[in-house]
Amino acid sequence: MDTSALLLELYGRIPPLAAAAVRGLDTEQLCRLPAPGTNPIGWLVWHMGRIQDDHLAGVMDTGQLWVEGDWAAGFGLEPDPDNDGFGHTPADVASVRPSGPDVLTAYLKAVAHRTDDWLRSLQEEDFNRVVDRRWNPPVTLGVRLVSVADDGLQHCGQAAYVRGLLGF
Repeated sequence: MDTSALLLELYGRIPPLAAAAVRGLDTEQLCRLPAPGTNPIGWLVWHMGRIQDDHLAGVMDTGQLWVEGDWAAGFGLEPDPDNDGFGHTPADVASVRPSGPDVLTAYLKAVAHRTDDWLRSLQEEDFNRVVDRRWNPPVTLGVRLVSVADDGLQHCGQAAYVRGLLGF
């Protein structure tokens, strides 16, 4: 199996897990905190999509779908390219209000489609390209792709756990 095929398999697991975590929930359920200072299901799935959109747009040298599309309105937000959830305060978390599960899954599906198309275009030598020199050792494209997928899968698990915890 080549690296692109392996990553397609890995990234392909994210959208169905996210969809299962949000299926049938309304805005209030998506935004319900399991405890003060924690993250709700809707925020977790939104953040996972934002990280994949932001980080992969950066290595693809293209714009974010969040900014170029009309996604932000469905979350009650502005299309700020820097708003991806990192450093969010409880008030910031509360400001992410998806209109329902469909806006979450549609955004994630759009991001996943772009990711899949791009992964199919990569050659083995592309994965060794350094994409971030701020770290020691510098981060290669392959490592960044694994990191983003890992983040997405962890957030899927967290969203599913919160759903069960809240009895949805």
